[in-house]
Amino acid sequence: MTITEDTEAALLAALRPEARNSPDSGIYAVIRRGLGRQGLIRLWVGEGDQPTPGFIADAAAGSLRAGETFYTQQRGIPELREALARYHELHYGRPFRPERFFVTASGMLAVQIAVRLVAGDGDEVVVPTPTWPNIAAAIGIGGAVPVHVPMDFSPDGWRLDLDRLFDAVGPKTRALFINTPANPTAWVASHDEIAAIAAFAEERGLWIIADEVYHRFFYAGGRAPSFYDHVADDSRVLFVNTFSKNWAMTGWRVGWLSAPPILGDTIENLNQYSTTGVAVFMQRAAVAALDDGEDFVAGQVARAQAGRDTVVSALQATGRARLAVPDGAFYLMFGIDGEDDAHDLALRLVDEAGLGLAPGPAFGPGGEGFLRICYLRSTAELSSAMERLTGWLERS
Repeated sequence: MTITEDTEAALLAALRPEARNSPDSGIYAVIRRGLGRQGLIRLWVGEGDQPTPGFIADAAAGSLRAGETFYTQQRGIPELREALARYHELHYGRPFRPERFFVTASGMLAVQIAVRLVAGDGDEVVVPTPTWPNIAAAIGIGGAVPVHVPMDFSPDGWRLDLDRLFDAVGPKTRALFINTPANPTAWVASHDEIAAIAAFAEERGLWIIADEVYHRFFYAGGRAPSFYDHVADDSRVLFVNTFSKNWAMTGWRVGWLSAPPILGDTIENLNQYSTTGVAVFMQRAAVAALDDGEDFVAGQVARAQAGRDTVVSALQATGRARLAVPDGAFYLMFGIDGEDDAHDLALRLVDEAGLGLAPGPAFGPGGEGFLRICYLRSTAELSSAMERLTGWLERS
């Protein structure tokens, strides 16, 4: 049977609108341009250049050798939930119950479940932007509406206007999605800002989805300010996190959701109907990461800070870059004077400079005119990337 354009159009039209209209990733549009390019320096996605350390991989291999290859508990194995509690006690200085941690097949699934818990058809979720494009997509695919609140850029840093954030809340608002330290802007909310957001949400009965994935990448020392510092354990705050960034485990797809234990049955059901749980050998690896990975994480943060300094210094020397020195995470958003179309610029840099960067418009309102670079890489690779960029600028 011949497939025609009409039959293909009919198939698409029969899909659920939220799925059919899910947005293309502006980042992957550039990645597709660079696929197969020899010698291209790829700094467009949010991961470092180090493989998962051996002590984590060994824990997974040991689990496989032990035959732990069967279905498992939907909330996560007790050993991992206990390790998550220990990890949080270490970094937040107070007790945590293992019962509030739920293991998910990636941080992205933790985001999906958090959104499904609190927002659906016709609801609104307020999201400061620029932000990781998967956030707005997750909200929209679930039937809710992301309400964007553009942040303000200045050479002193990206800032969130709290009055603008609060004014975006309307009768259909169910939640605020707050990412700090932020991807891609590197904004880090202060304790005062977090306290104000938490108080506002509590007063209005709103949920907060707190994305604190980059909480260890904080260049003032220690870890970043957190909603954990300002809310009670039974507050309407859902924390989403992942093993991807701190422990170089992007390909493992293991994350977690932290929530009041009373939500456990519901979260367990959503986990069950999404993935039927995370493989035990992956969870054993995650336990090793939490219990034995502090030195590795410290090294990751030090490498990121060195990478930040390399990139910032090179761009500032051009005299054509608009940027603010990042306070956290491991990304730099920067613009080039005279280059207003960042999507087109990203494609040209692939073609003409052998350099892959993410276009700012992919991150939503406020990202226009900017590019994002991931600098959790070796100094040598970043130096080569900056040589290519500065050389291109000299020729352009």
